[in-house]
Amino acid sequence: MLIYPQIDPVAISLGPVKVHWYGLAYLAGLAFAWWFAVRRTRRPWSAVRREQVDDLIFYAALGVVLGGRFGYALFYGGDKLAQDPTWLLRVWQGGMSFHGGFLGVLIAMYVFARRQNIVFGALMDFVAPLVPLGLAFGRLGNFIGQELWGRPSGLPWSMVFPKDPLQLARHPSQLYQFALEGVLLFIIMLWFSSRERPTWAVAGVFSLGYGCLRFVAEFFREPDQHIGFHALGWMTRGQVLCLPMIALGIYLLASSYRGAASSVPQTKGKSSK
Repeated sequence: MLIYPQIDPVAISLGPVKVHWYGLAYLAGLAFAWWFAVRRTRRPWSAVRREQVDDLIFYAALGVVLGGRFGYALFYGGDKLAQDPTWLLRVWQGGMSFHGGFLGVLIAMYVFARRQNIVFGALMDFVAPLVPLGLAFGRLGNFIGQELWGRPSGLPWSMVFPKDPLQLARHPSQLYQFALEGVLLFIIMLWFSSRERPTWAVAGVFSLGYGCLRFVAEFFREPDQHIGFHALGWMTRGQVLCLPMIALGIYLLASSYRGAASSVPQTKGKSSK
């Protein structure tokens, strides 16, 4: 069994102001997304110009934060929200959902695409490879904050989290998700987007890849205590929410390679670079 590293979840403390590693992980993810987006604008088939990147990241950040919070309230915190609607605003008490953030980013990118005169599918293909390492930073934040730990395990790399009231040796599932949804998915996206693909294909690979990798990781993650197993006696809420992403990814890939989307120009009214 490994010893959990004693890392203070508060990275910086200035009197009453406390900056947590989890918050810094979000900032690191956005910073990487901005840097990587700038690099991707140099590709001849890029749907986004360099001067659009700053606004793009701003819209994406709004989608992540607002969608993540509303998604958590909808998918995981319905009882709390019904008892106390103001709980939705108390973000410092925790509670963010990737699937909610995913929907939030979709909405934000749709608005951005309309305002910037960019075809929505081409924009989502541009954005998809920016996401995985942001997820990796977030899972490291979960690990440092001792949240979303794994199920009990007797494996040599299991560990006891000090905040766990049962003090059981558990899978460090945050690190599994860091490796799968973060690093591995980033490598897949980097390879697949390295050359021009039919419109919606890159976004389809992300949706399918994340859905499958998260579905696998959930087998090692402790289900939410107030929900437990959600379907068929063994599926978690996270796995159920991944099924539409898997179906969407398959549909986008199939339709893009059938030519349903590949003939759509990447931008409307935009001069070639």
